[in-house]
Amino acid sequence: MHLATLPPEHRAFVERLLDVGARKYHDKHPFHQRMNAGALSREGLQLWALNRYYYQQTIPIKDAAILSNMPDPSVRRRWIQRIVDHDGTTDRDGGLEAWLRLVEAVGARREDAISNRHVLPGVRFAVDAYLTFARTRPWTEAVASSLTELFAPTLHAVRLSAFPEHYPWVQTEGLQYFRNRLTQARNDVQHGLSVVLEHFVTAEQQDRAVAVLEFKCDLLWAQLDAIERAAPA
Repeated sequence: MHLATLPPEHRAFVERLLDVGARKYHDKHPFHQRMNAGALSREGLQLWALNRYYYQQTIPIKDAAILSNMPDPSVRRRWIQRIVDHDGTTDRDGGLEAWLRLVEAVGARREDAISNRHVLPGVRFAVDAYLTFARTRPWTEAVASSLTELFAPTLHAVRLSAFPEHYPWVQTEGLQYFRNRLTQARNDVQHGLSVVLEHFVTAEQQDRAVAVLEFKCDLLWAQLDAIERAAPA
């Protein structure tokens, strides 16, 4: 996305959304900084992968909740692709399966991820709060919360570089989730941003969209706070 190509009435709004990522996206969290610098132990990576799966498994449920509140079939037809991307079309593809392969690649067991037995209370609270938000708030606000995908491809690209360098013991096929999301996240952003630009027009509405995006960033940050506190030194 290039700001210069946007109409002037949209440019300032998008700049505000991007500023949220510059200030608050969880790529700046100390845990991610340590991860990308190669400072995590094997056990720390496993704890992160297992706990992050609780968020991953909630994403398609969240998107289904948003979908159920969408009145426009043309919007629903595009939104449903997010569910397909994560759930896949069989048990052997899709984002959830790719994350389980990452769990295995860092030496943990997929059964432990699926069982949620290692999910920390802080992670569970933050993820459940996001699902409740998606189910109960206006669908346009839920779409606005998805715009953290504006910032995700950069983090995925960093991981794709950092993991082979710092954690060579991690099986490379386990990184396929990040490769997939480089494209999928950009496609999601293209649609989500078009919806937000259409429905958040007034100054008050745009303030609300920015606040929602900040809320989503806070939830992502809270998950890492919980993981960082529990991770082995």
